[in-house]
Amino acid sequence: MTTPTARPAGAAARDGVTGARVTRTFPAPARTAFTALTDARNHARWVPQTRVETDGGPRLGTHVEAVSGPLARFGAPGLPDRMTITRYDAPGGDGAGASPGVAVFAKHGPLLLGEATICVEPVDDATCRVTWEERVPLAGPLPDALTSRLTAPALALMLRVVLGRAARELRA
Repeated sequence: MTTPTARPAGAAARDGVTGARVTRTFPAPARTAFTALTDARNHARWVPQTRVETDGGPRLGTHVEAVSGPLARFGAPGLPDRMTITRYDAPGGDGAGASPGVAVFAKHGPLLLGEATICVEPVDDATCRVTWEERVPLAGPLPDALTSRLTAPALALMLRVVLGRAARELRA
């Protein structure tokens, strides 16, 4: 199993698309954190101003639609983010040396394209390291490399908030 290609947050990939990447140590076993983080039904609690609908728990092929906006949680219209899980490899265990878990959510528009990748690496039996990366160019006539640079700062902030909320919840 391979892990996502390592590069500094904000660095451009070979295709020129910039991503936002946040890494945080979690006070939870890798399998527990992976299951929680990849279950989009939890994202409604963690992602600010967002409601989430999905056709089930995390697995290859799961469809997710997140809608974000000031009143989205109350059913108001907002920015839709349609995704499908295109890779779902659970961690090979919880201890040091166990293989990491990797999930990839492909984004299908209508405005947000690209992908989100969640990688959970076991540190020991009770701790893991989570890296969440979003590479999100915008649909439209502008080049992906340009629009992904526009989305990266907001995505980095959102990822810090989401991982902070998730870590607090898993610690409780």
